[in-house]
Amino acid sequence: MLSASRLDVRSYGGETLTHSHDFAQLVLPLSGRIALDIDGRSGVADGNTAAFVEPGAHHATSALGDNRALIVDLSPDVLEHRLLEQFGGAPFVSLTPAAGKLVDFMQLLLGRQQASSANPLQHWLPLLLDTMAGQAPRAQSRLQLLMARIEAEPAQPWSIADMAASAAISPSRLHEWFQAETGTSPRAWLAEVRVRHACYLLRHSSTPLALVAQRCGYADQSALSHALRRLRQTTPAAYRRAAQSPAEN
Repeated sequence: MLSASRLDVRSYGGETLTHSHDFAQLVLPLSGRIALDIDGRSGVADGNTAAFVEPGAHHATSALGDNRALIVDLSPDVLEHRLLEQFGGAPFVSLTPAAGKLVDFMQLLLGRQQASSANPLQHWLPLLLDTMAGQAPRAQSRLQLLMARIEAEPAQPWSIADMAASAAISPSRLHEWFQAETGTSPRAWLAEVRVRHACYLLRHSSTPLALVAQRCGYADQSALSHALRRLRQTTPAAYRRAAQSPAEN
């Protein structure tokens, strides 16, 4: 079973062997048409229709010409039992305009995604599932959407009040949601996001330290140094040297 959802873009070139897996999967065509047989139920996924493969379902996929699809291997954390029942009973799901826009946006994010440990697409999945199911965004979806916004813009001066307002909840409820979802506070989670982003820039660029600090939401280089000492037990310069030095034989 997946510990985290996995997303990638694939193309199908012909008949495939029937197979199954122990996780749920979404097939979201970006272009072209894809024929599927899911436990004996045949249909076509295209720009207006997604396919849902429930855990354990035997399924075969074949191309109907050139195609590209966003494939989402869903972890159980994002798929509630009621959604599994709804999608499993009707594996070919009509995409509303709102759901289609979300798929397009996720494709754009996937194309621009940096090879960092953070994956902002994970945060959009609960909202996509709610939208496909025709439901108002649940608490988890609203929190995940907020987290996606913050990870996309860590340089913004995110205060607790700003974060709560973005999720349309009170600061006290924000703390409750973060504690339930992440086991930590909003401030602690934000601090980790900023340090993780700073570490990515230090590893993969020659950006001056002062600019790294600015791009990650720190007031100055000194604030960045303090954060790295506290959360990574190192300094920005030392982290960069260690990360960018040639591997020893």
